[in-house]
Parts: sequence; structure tokens; C-alpha cells
Amino acid sequence: LGLPDWVTAIFLGSGIAMVLQNVIVGQLTSQVNASHCMLDYINNHFMTFTYWVAALIEITGVMHTSYLIRIMSYWAAGKPVESNEPPKTGLTFAFFWGR
Repeated sequence: LGLPDWVTAIFLGSGIAMVLQNVIVGQLTSQVNASHCMLDYINNHFMTFTYWVAALIEITGVMHTSYLIRIMSYWAAGKPVESNEPPKTGLTFAFFWGR
């Protein structure tokens, strides 16, 4: 990535980059917005739109790309993916990426 070794060790080596990504994208922004707008946040047409987008993402399974992001993050950090499960092969591998 062209970053200094200490930056790579802190953010990619420790996993803090994934924590920051999840907090900022998945939680922090909407909580800050909701804390300032209170009922206006949930009682408007934009919230209805947000709900239907979230429901569509859930139905289509797009969130399974988080596995791909995890694998790419491990690759960028230069570390192997550590898991208690054996490597996926055959039908399990096809189901993992096909769903």
C-alpha cells in the first residue's frame, strides 16, 4: 500500500482498520444523525426509503460481500486468514460464494 511499516502494523496488523470501518459506516453516522434530529429522523420519507433500501440489501444478500472485504483486508495486511474451520472445498465452497 506504500504506507510506513508502523501504520501498516497498527491499522492492518491489529485489525483496527476493520473496527473503524464498521463503526463509522454501520453505526456512528446514523446515531449522530438520530441524536440531533430525534423523532424527525424516524418520522419522515427518507427513513422509509432507508428502511426499504436496508430490506432490499438484506433480501439480496449483498452484505455477504463483507466476507470478501475481510479476505482482501487480510491480504492487504499480509496475514493468512485464521479460522477454526477447515478450508472450504467443493459444495461448501460453492455455497459460500454463491449465496
